[in-house]
Amino acid sequence: MTSLYKMPVSNLSGIGAKRAALFNKLGIMSVGDLLNFYPRTYEDWSTVEKIENLEYGGIYCIRAVLGAPIIDARISGGRIISKGSVYDSTGSLQIVFFNNRYISQMLKGGEEYFFYGRITSDSFGMQMVAPTFSPVSDGMKIHPVYKQTAGLVNKTISNAVKQALKLLPQKINDPLPENVRNAFGLCPLRQAINDIHFPSTREKLEIARKRLVIEELVVLNLGMRNLKRHSRGISNIKIRDDYSQEFQTLLPFSLTGAQKRAVNDCISDIINKNVPMNRLVQGDVGSGKTAVAASVCYTVLKNGFQAAFMAPTEILARQHYKTFSELFENTDIKVGLLTGSLKESEKKQIRQELADGTISMVVGTHALITDKTEFKNLGIVVTDEQHRFGVAQRAKLIAKGENPHLLVMSATPIPRTLGLIIFGDLDISVIDELPPSRKPVKTVFRSAIQRRGVYEFISSEVKAGRQAYIVCPLVEESELEDVAAAEEYAAELMLKEFPDIPVGLVHGQMKSEEKEKVMQKFVANEYSVLVATTVIEVGVDVPNASVIVIENAERFGLSQLHQLRGRVGRGSFQSYCILISDKAGQTTRQRIEIMCKTNDGFKIADEDLKMRGPGDFFGERQHGLPQMAIADFADIKSLELSQKIADYILFAYKDICCDELRLLKAEIDRLFERGGQNSLN
Repeated sequence: MTSLYKMPVSNLSGIGAKRAALFNKLGIMSVGDLLNFYPRTYEDWSTVEKIENLEYGGIYCIRAVLGAPIIDARISGGRIISKGSVYDSTGSLQIVFFNNRYISQMLKGGEEYFFYGRITSDSFGMQMVAPTFSPVSDGMKIHPVYKQTAGLVNKTISNAVKQALKLLPQKINDPLPENVRNAFGLCPLRQAINDIHFPSTREKLEIARKRLVIEELVVLNLGMRNLKRHSRGISNIKIRDDYSQEFQTLLPFSLTGAQKRAVNDCISDIINKNVPMNRLVQGDVGSGKTAVAASVCYTVLKNGFQAAFMAPTEILARQHYKTFSELFENTDIKVGLLTGSLKESEKKQIRQELADGTISMVVGTHALITDKTEFKNLGIVVTDEQHRFGVAQRAKLIAKGENPHLLVMSATPIPRTLGLIIFGDLDISVIDELPPSRKPVKTVFRSAIQRRGVYEFISSEVKAGRQAYIVCPLVEESELEDVAAAEEYAAELMLKEFPDIPVGLVHGQMKSEEKEKVMQKFVANEYSVLVATTVIEVGVDVPNASVIVIENAERFGLSQLHQLRGRVGRGSFQSYCILISDKAGQTTRQRIEIMCKTNDGFKIADEDLKMRGPGDFFGERQHGLPQMAIADFADIKSLELSQKIADYILFAYKDICCDELRLLKAEIDRLFERGGQNSLN
């Protein structure tokens, strides 16, 4: 099928330059792209309903005769409305089309058709508005529905796909070798491509989908593994001495066993391997990832190299800067801060000291990856909250040194199977142990009518010297409305509920300096209650906060609720998370029950993946993976099967660059080029 990727989609009949441009908008440049443009859903016409059994609001397929030719009429604005009456042996209904100037030529009076659509009504009775249709001679089928763009309707795309399928030879080269397909019960590629677009039965559709999903995940899996093996060549950063024991003398506490294991993994990478370290340290909220990163950086710094620590937000960057500055206060290590909000003169000074080596370690935001920022001898790059940085951003910071070591950290627990795919280019260390001083946060569910009791509990905690977060209700329409809701909610709390308690407000629309000022006041206990949007999800460490109240808890995924809960429980006293919701649906109850039963982020992540998919872990695809055409990361069974198949292929063939896997290798290259990665040659 390789040559079809070189054939422009305009080669197909009925696709001129203008229509080809519309296909291009959908990412379809070639005939091969079109064949990989899988339907987003399907209309099942295999079950036909009689007209007398139709109910308003339902979606049906009917078999009916068009009683007379379609009649066109002009209405206001120069628009066209087209109407006709169809009937079967049990009754009749009206079909209606808007602004379809060709419909009267496409449907002929006296002919029998299948019509598929939603039943509505007007003053004349039941009607079907803009139904899809086909002659009865076409047979009862499952019809594909494709993603569309203005000017390009589903029928046009469907007809183009039919043409493209005719260009496929009867036997096509298959990226998955026959022995692999047979071992794992996967159908041949040609069958899968044909049946994913035009399946004759549901069973055939599922067989095709399984094959294509598995192939795509196997391609991604092998591609990520290949990236890890061939990513950056030999390291020029020679680390000879281990200073991790010396580092522990700087700490006012002892590292846990899990932290020590993670440090040892990293030190072993940077001392014993001749390739740069590529390691993810993954741990639950409060597990002590920052101490691990500090220990590894200390060894690199004491060997004469520099360290760069990139955080996703300015609040978090400043917090880490404060931590590292205090930690290295009595050493010869100078720590700098580089963020977008600094004055130009301050940025210039920091950059100069990085370039001449005066600053050994810099903490910053995306300001670290600008062209103006240069290092004298960058030895290690650390990125915090890995899922918020794409591979390209990581690579840009790495490029500022000569193959420096890379340590990425994530407090977002990710199920192991999904992690192996998403972080396939990284070795993984898991911190699965909390410091003994951390007490589990007690989580409870309350309905809106119990809110007064919640406020009374907050007041009692404040009287005891503690502080509280209240994550205000979410508004779906826009961020500005979120802010308005937050401001109104904060004002109501100040006036009615907590007139004698200082209340602060922080949200995403505030300038960095404003947010920083509010947060500093909260840290200093000048505000006892902080009303916030989810801007506090990452980057706030206030050990004195003992309560977090999350309004409209049903609107959050489990992983996000867990991240928010992690804002409390950072001190030595008991902390509480109160989830408020008026939604009593089964899914909401399930989610709340899981949160109340466990503080284990990995268990929560597993449940979240099953219930809502991977979007909660990554927001809007910030993880830097190539875009999938059909695979779904929430499909655990497919993820696990693809992992087994990838293992099988590497065991059987040793190297994906071997001749027998050349077609599979081509698919890997194509996927990663489409995703903005380099070819995996």
